[in-house]
Amino acid sequence: MKLHSIIRRSDMLKCMLCAPPPCESACPRQIEPGKILRHIWFDNEDFAAAGFADANPCAQCEAPCQEACLRPGEVAIQKLITCLHEDVSPCLDIPQPTDETPLRTELCGIPLENPFLLSSSVVASTYDMCARAFEAGWAGAAFKTICTMDIHEASPRFSAINGADGSMIGFKNIEQLSDHSVPENMSIFRQLKKNYPNKFILASIMGSNEAEWTELAHTCEENGADAIELNFSCPNMMEEGLGSDIGQIPELVERFTAAAKRGCNIPVLAKLTPNVAVMSPAAEAAMRGGADGLAAINTIKSIMGVNPHTYISSPAVRGHSAVGGYSGNAVKPIALRFIAELGQNPALQGLHISGMGGVETWRDALEFILLGAGSIQITTAVMQYGYRIIDDLKAGLNYYLQEKGIRSVQDLTGLGLSSISASTDVLERDSIVFPKFDRQTCAGCGRCVISCADGGHQAIRLNENRKPILDGKKCVGCHLCILVCPTHSIRSSGKRIYKPAKN
Repeated sequence: MKLHSIIRRSDMLKCMLCAPPPCESACPRQIEPGKILRHIWFDNEDFAAAGFADANPCAQCEAPCQEACLRPGEVAIQKLITCLHEDVSPCLDIPQPTDETPLRTELCGIPLENPFLLSSSVVASTYDMCARAFEAGWAGAAFKTICTMDIHEASPRFSAINGADGSMIGFKNIEQLSDHSVPENMSIFRQLKKNYPNKFILASIMGSNEAEWTELAHTCEENGADAIELNFSCPNMMEEGLGSDIGQIPELVERFTAAAKRGCNIPVLAKLTPNVAVMSPAAEAAMRGGADGLAAINTIKSIMGVNPHTYISSPAVRGHSAVGGYSGNAVKPIALRFIAELGQNPALQGLHISGMGGVETWRDALEFILLGAGSIQITTAVMQYGYRIIDDLKAGLNYYLQEKGIRSVQDLTGLGLSSISASTDVLERDSIVFPKFDRQTCAGCGRCVISCADGGHQAIRLNENRKPILDGKKCVGCHLCILVCPTHSIRSSGKRIYKPAKN
């Protein structure tokens, strides 16, 4: 939506998404401006605007929220809410839905109140954390990987790449598995299942031999787990032959999946590593071993943040660092590629796919669902923004479903797969879609000109009024100019022009 693409980068840029937000306690109308700002941040403007009555809630208000802001006067709260009311609300077809029934789904036949689970990590590692997440509205959690190994973590163990707004777009961790004993974790399972019987507990496990895989699966089932997730993909293990080392060898995936299946009667999912060229061999091996579903992706092996003075990469631990797992929104395109591969593989039909990798918003989640995922797991966005993001994940996806008249989120699974090809040979190459310039909003910065000149086909120039002029004879329709325009004043014309035939 235009509101989001323009305003988030200007008026929203200074918002820190405070917890709790001071603007809310200062609001005389009690409209929860902090929550509305979060709606905008997380691609959920339609839902926010649909909640307004006929009158602008900020009309004739002196905006004390802006003075209460931790950056007084820097976040245009009143302008943002007024824009939602005046520009977005009139274009909406439905009010805010109150019925969340369309979000209901299942994982290997077990009901989920919505598709959103915490993925196996620090965000799902204690009773208190899972309980707070369940209270917030998460459907369940993949508990941090349980093992019999003695885990000792390094400090520090995180590093990040930040975007222009200060948020993390790429995240690296060198964290390992649960440092609680198996009995301690089983006590947590029993307490969670007693107090939250309708929440889904996905027990992530890792064994060092077949007997351990079997015993851990059996123990987790006995103590209340609804399903088992086999961690064949952690890239941070100290010992060889564990985690992603297993996931790269289909024979081991099949063997240890079969071992886990021998220990339990509940569904078993194999969590596969992205540190391979293709994921299907491991996925098919898991299926041969008896897996009921797949989970993908785990983090990608990475090195980042090499210090120009010490020459040590980040995170640095007493002069040393290590290859670690990369996650965050930056890995989403890679994750989607693997999800599509699994979803298109006819040999895997019938297996549940639990998708993850860079999901922050309901739109991100929708992309995974359209490419074959039946449930969604999230960690890095929770680490950055907290469990509260479930509000926008549910509200945004539910609004989309009801706006489209879709009765169940399950009806969307895999609908985008037919448009994906592993080869570019299928693409039509005989026509061009030209860009179209909005000269009213164009600031005349010349970014399109320089990008086209130095990275394209020299098809744009500025006229005497610093407005872009397109040379149709040179333009090849690559749309680089659309992507680099900072004011979003260039869009696709939507009309295909066929190239003249070559002599």
